Amino acid sequence: MTLSLEQLTLLIIVGTLAAIVYSLRVLVILERRISRMDENLIRITQRVEKEELKIEKALSGRKKKPAKKKK
Repeated sequence: MTLSLEQLTLLIIVGTLAAIVYSLRVLVILERRISRMDENLIRITQRVEKEELKIEKALSGRKKKPAKKKK
């Protein structure tokens, strides 16, 4: 079976389009993963911020002892 020049050109075009569609699919999947990572990072930073605020409150709630003067 021999392919004419038109059939060969058509096969090349269809193959290229299929490769483009597959690449776009991979890009969409990667973008979703990255957005999930961003959401997780935001949640982690919010937790750290809450803990820092708790620590600051606890430290500011303590009464500071006056420094002893050296003679």
